[in-house]
Amino acid sequence: MPLRPLLRRPRWGAGPGDRARPLDRGITVARQHRDHTDFAGFDAPAIGRRRQTTTVKLPGTPSVFPTTLGRMSLDHLALRERRANGLPVEPTGPQQHWARRILTSPYTWLLIGMTLIFAACLWWMYATSMQDTPVEGGVIPGLNASAIRRSAQLALPTLAAWIVVFLAVDRFRPMRPILWWLALGWGAAVATALSMVINTWAGQEMAIVGNGDPATGARTAVFVAPFVEEATKATILFLIAMALRHRLVTRIQGVALAGLSGAGFAFTENILYYSRAIVYASTTIEAGDPEAALNEIVLLRGLKTAFGHPLFTVLAGIALVIALRSASKTVRILAPVAGYLVAALAHMVFNFLASTGTDANSMAIIGWIITLSIAIQVVRAVLAEGRRHRDRLADYVAMCWLPEEAVVAFSRQRTRWHSLFNAISYGWRPWLATLRLQRTMSELVHLRDSMVRGLVDAAGHGRERELLQRSRELWPIAITDPKVQRFQLPRIPNPLRRFRRRRTVPATTGDVPLGSPQYSPVDPRWAPPKG
Repeated sequence: MPLRPLLRRPRWGAGPGDRARPLDRGITVARQHRDHTDFAGFDAPAIGRRRQTTTVKLPGTPSVFPTTLGRMSLDHLALRERRANGLPVEPTGPQQHWARRILTSPYTWLLIGMTLIFAACLWWMYATSMQDTPVEGGVIPGLNASAIRRSAQLALPTLAAWIVVFLAVDRFRPMRPILWWLALGWGAAVATALSMVINTWAGQEMAIVGNGDPATGARTAVFVAPFVEEATKATILFLIAMALRHRLVTRIQGVALAGLSGAGFAFTENILYYSRAIVYASTTIEAGDPEAALNEIVLLRGLKTAFGHPLFTVLAGIALVIALRSASKTVRILAPVAGYLVAALAHMVFNFLASTGTDANSMAIIGWIITLSIAIQVVRAVLAEGRRHRDRLADYVAMCWLPEEAVVAFSRQRTRWHSLFNAISYGWRPWLATLRLQRTMSELVHLRDSMVRGLVDAAGHGRERELLQRSRELWPIAITDPKVQRFQLPRIPNPLRRFRRRRTVPATTGDVPLGSPQYSPVDPRWAPPKG
């Protein structure tokens, strides 16, 4: 028997004279093709390839595999690829009622659970600070409710100012309000409580003894507190990055979340410092005027050095976003570590200068200069974000997947705000559609940018197609050109209109001629005389 026919691989399309493989009961063939979709009047091929399955049955062999096996395998594979790339998965099936969507949303239960945790941490700190602390030579009185209440009122303006600043920074693709709340609450409650526990434990291990005065504990403030506090404040950023990698895509988002966490931490810390100053000045004769001492510390921590905690946490947030948007594994590992160390070292230098009695005005000048430099970089990042929107949207316009007006409508922040403002006059449905369309376009821009950078592979084509389809559905309802779709002033009813006299029409004499629906001077029955 010749050896060559035995080594020959049988062909898939087994015909007469060919040997078919005995295990080929049914063959599932994946077929790729490009779909076509029209957007805004354009017939253009949709991005990405959608895999479809077709079962090819060999001649003479019964099919024992279900026809849906290939489809199920491909859908499961696409789902795994999306999750591996950190891309969201749209829910399938009929649209649910808004109340059911809220109850089944993980964000709802995350909000409720984290709010309860925040409340528990704040209550624990409140109960702990109210207790007296025994020290050598006496007892340090705990805080009281009136001191805490007044301290909260004094610390609130600084927190409100920072919230306005960081929410104004987060633009083009702002984070969800629940993420803002998580960052702010984490810094104000969880990070503060963890720092209190760890700093106290570290101070005891280092044999550091204080007398309850806010000026004591210099070694803990310099060598322990910076590393502990920066780690606890930045933890929420790492948790958000791990859970929602596709949401944290710009430096301004990292600045906003990190700044809110730092501002919340500073708010709670200011309350504790102000309350201690009130109690200490009211129970110690050597402290002098309690009001003067309180005003001095409020001016120092609430205005002159208010940049402290937000600035340090922002450094770690910027480094984290740099790591997320880099394709290099080295940068992904070293950038967060470097950002954390820079934030901790800056915090250490700040505490060292404050503990050694450095002039507060000099510290304020140096700190605000550094803060101004960071603010300039943030402004540049905002401008770069506008250019990124313009470039990535221009790619879709060049491929006829988006109309030309999309570049101007969604790459300028003032145009986006103008569209949202005009949409208010059209009702809540157009306003909501405008907001969703802007968010959809921003997600499309960053998805395209991630694919260009090599951060997302071919799994992004499916998400890209979903975003384009959603934008096509929202486009007719939303406000995209505020110069054409102007603000509609409400129609105010005129109360004098009902008192106007009705216009009188003089009555006509005689009956209306037959065949005429209205009065006519010529009888319609008139005709020329017959021959």
